[in-house]
Amino acid sequence: MADPVVRYFADYAVGAVFDCGSVSVDEASIVAFAKEYDPQPFHVDPANGGPFGGLIASGWHTMSLVMRQLVEHYLSAESSLGAAGVDELRWPAPVRPGDTLRVRATVVAARASNSKPDRGIVRTLIEAVNQDGATVLSLTAVNFIRTRP
Repeated sequence: MADPVVRYFADYAVGAVFDCGSVSVDEASIVAFAKEYDPQPFHVDPANGGPFGGLIASGWHTMSLVMRQLVEHYLSAESSLGAAGVDELRWPAPVRPGDTLRVRATVVAARASNSKPDRGIVRTLIEAVNQDGATVLSLTAVNFIRTRP
């Protein structure tokens, strides 16, 4: 695990871009995740060409991998107060065995909470791109972030 991130609301300036590292995906992890959580044939059977011409990762597997990168490189244990949700979750290209995904977080909006002065609300564009530069995941997260004590 990476060194812990220490960041508070004021550190999430609009326009700031954070490199959240990369993660590689292999066939065994794709199949194991899918067997447990999303057992559609094109996620669990490498011989099934399906509509994607081969095995692909579940979008939820991709989201889980990206979430790990966000926890390690973007959110701070000291200040992250959870999320209100995500908007516009998209998987525009499939993730395949052997792909390496680079995760990036861009702050698109940040405002102090009107009702709770100890926190702010940060909207972040989260993107994952594969080794060929294709975007495989995008979403906008809405997080509650504690202000500096």
